[in-house]
Amino acid sequence: MNPSASGWIKKLLLDLQKNQILNSVHINDLYFDLRGCGFIYGSNQAVVNDYVLNSDLTKEEYAKVNLLISLFVAYNNASGSESFVESVVNFYLAISEHKTSFFDDILNKKKSNIFLERIIHKRTQLDDNFLTKNFNYFITNALLFVDVLAYIEYLRKGHISEEYIKNLEATIETIVVDVLSSKKYKTKYDKSLIKLLESSLRYQNTNAISYDQAINLTNSQLEAYYLLDIACMASWGDQKIDPNEKSFLKQLGKDLKISPDKINQSLSSVEYFYTINKDNIALLSSKNVVKSFYDNSSKMVTKLISRNSKRLLNELRESKELMLLLSKSTIKDLTIEEQKKVQDQLIDIFKSIPSLAIFMLPGGALLLPLVIKFIPKLLPSAFDDNRVDE
Repeated sequence: MNPSASGWIKKLLLDLQKNQILNSVHINDLYFDLRGCGFIYGSNQAVVNDYVLNSDLTKEEYAKVNLLISLFVAYNNASGSESFVESVVNFYLAISEHKTSFFDDILNKKKSNIFLERIIHKRTQLDDNFLTKNFNYFITNALLFVDVLAYIEYLRKGHISEEYIKNLEATIETIVVDVLSSKKYKTKYDKSLIKLLESSLRYQNTNAISYDQAINLTNSQLEAYYLLDIACMASWGDQKIDPNEKSFLKQLGKDLKISPDKINQSLSSVEYFYTINKDNIALLSSKNVVKSFYDNSSKMVTKLISRNSKRLLNELRESKELMLLLSKSTIKDLTIEEQKKVQDQLIDIFKSIPSLAIFMLPGGALLLPLVIKFIPKLLPSAFDDNRVDE
């Protein structure tokens, strides 16, 4: 399954329906697993509970899959006459997340999987611009679980209002600002977190609410857990929770009527998650912009090549000169002229593989040195004596 290609939702739903255990999972129980994979924190590191056994996904793709699984479980917990896809599409249309044009209405009278894929794609991105996206701290939305909470409300009442989401987002914003204010020392990452939060809000509510109002607007246990976990995430921006923050978080949990055990669990969960994933989460990383861009590009190139390896190898075999140069690159550096030949011939190959067309965009040539680095791993082992199968 490739969540970046058309048809992924249909494939995922078929797989989920075969997995009978999901039919008995409650969203309140799934929540804690969503926290473990990073979905709750806005830093997806895996598919929740390995329901999809595919490690070759980007963080954006993990976010898509985790969001759909969460919505699917919420749907299974409720009862209704609509199909799952139709229900979710109607929910997003109700909150104006995806506005259709006249032609869209004609082409999508049926609430299709493809239509939902467009909505999910739009929802999991902060910036559709490819080159800009590489320089951002986060690609995916940090508040995707708000969609799940709103969908639960939609299923419960049969309708959803903008007011519900505005109040929920205003509550999150107030709690995060308050927890950051409790810090004894402020860091540059606190400002980054606020910017991330603001860019993740669907509605920019200009009417600030107080802490007490935020507590009173919390309607369910699941909302309470989420508020506490978002507050814990905000506290962990400097890789520690100081005594003032811990005191604030424990009082917050108490005010939200969360048990002491669950409060301690939230504190330990955020510490464990960010400790084991600190190198993969940009907000906690001290990487400079250039290195961050190179690392992100490197991961993307690796995935693109691995997904197209068979077609790429066929194209390479038809280009004898390129094969010779690539095999040569595994044992010694190429001259400037040889590198230029490799780049020119690779561009011709990429034109024949649509999913690699990204290299045709302005700035795409910056990624070609990375391609040269990874392609030798695809060549027959005879070309590379030092190759180790991983």
